Amino acid sequence: MTNTLVSVFVPIGVAGAVIALVCALVAAFAIARGAAGLAGGAIGVWIVGALLSVSASFAALWTPFFVAAIGLGVALVAGTVLRVAFAPLLARRAAAVEQAEVELAESAAAKAPAAASAPRPATLSTDVVAVA
Repeated sequence: MTNTLVSVFVPIGVAGAVIALVCALVAAFAIARGAAGLAGGAIGVWIVGALLSVSASFAALWTPFFVAAIGLGVALVAGTVLRVAFAPLLARRAAAVEQAEVELAESAAAKAPAAASAPRPATLSTDVVAVA
């Protein structure tokens, strides 16, 4: 009976650890990009994978759970370090986009008075209103 349970629970535990590791990687990238919603969703699914990895403990095999837990810890630290490391780059990119938008608005404003000062042709309204 024990061998039958081991043959079922160990593959489930390993699959859970794999799911947890994939979710930990997604969480690391999401934290690095500043996508809090995606990071929260990835960590939520990581919890499910970690719970599945605990099923291997019925065969006294705790390695899948430890791999899943350490994977999330490493992902949280790595995502935060990457976010801090790339913060100046992201700030420069945001400043460049903002500067481009300001220049675009200024060029549109410079063109607008020239178009507004042009004379408009007179038009006659020929709408017919029917009264019942």
